[in-house]
Amino acid sequence: MTDRRFLPAWGEVAHVSLRGQHQARVFTEGRRYRIATPLVDLRAAPGGARDRQLLTGAPFLALLWQGDGVFGRHEVDGYCGWIDAAALAPDGDWTHHLAVPASHLYPDPDIKSAARAALYMGARLAVTEQVGAMARSPAGWVPMRHLRPRGHHATDPVAVARGFLGAPYLWGGNSWAGIDCSGLVQAAFLACGLPCAADSDLQRRMPGKPVRAETARPGDLAFWPGHVALVSGPDRIIHANAHHMAVVEEPFSTAAQRIRETGGPEAVVHRILLQTSRETD
Repeated sequence: MTDRRFLPAWGEVAHVSLRGQHQARVFTEGRRYRIATPLVDLRAAPGGARDRQLLTGAPFLALLWQGDGVFGRHEVDGYCGWIDAAALAPDGDWTHHLAVPASHLYPDPDIKSAARAALYMGARLAVTEQVGAMARSPAGWVPMRHLRPRGHHATDPVAVARGFLGAPYLWGGNSWAGIDCSGLVQAAFLACGLPCAADSDLQRRMPGKPVRAETARPGDLAFWPGHVALVSGPDRIIHANAHHMAVVEEPFSTAAQRIRETGGPEAVVHRILLQTSRETD
């Protein structure tokens, strides 16, 4: 295994699955936690660049603690990296996920109470009771209409992606607070219960087949080097991009022309083989 994004090892410590394949002094099974904060950066190295972000309730297998940081693996897509240790909470089950781009946690079952924190699409919560239109979880109260029971998903990745229109661009971002091109595609697919890699190069290698741009249909993915967009209709794409610094829907031909003018190549369009995912705790 050479892709460090999926290598559960750092220095002399490695996950037990690498025994006999990787040189390490200590092999560990790790310890499972949940993310307790609205967002936490998953970094390539302690204090290093952001690779992706993890959301409330995301399962994280901690392998190595070092100062205020912890190295481990995101158990949804297998991405490995460093996060702030303060973002971790004990592992636990979950019953619902946030099905809208963003919401809030409240200290009481009252939307007029001062919001405690933000929540973002894909956050996982353990709902313990419902009072009126509000759902209680250990993290706080959430509007019930913003939640869906575990196993209940959206059906259209394009519709999910449109919910992010206007969200600011953020390299490595995974939420309405800031999102990049591959983060948008992953969020849209996962919201529909469909497995999806975290980065555009990995998404391009997902099972599927190439199609001609003129025959692209909603849900296909258009790739340029280092960039991915979701086809939303005839000559239409939705993508988070640094040109607009936001998520936009625009003509496919307009984006392609803009990229050509900067010396970029033509897009490669893939029709991904969509399969219902097995949820990872």
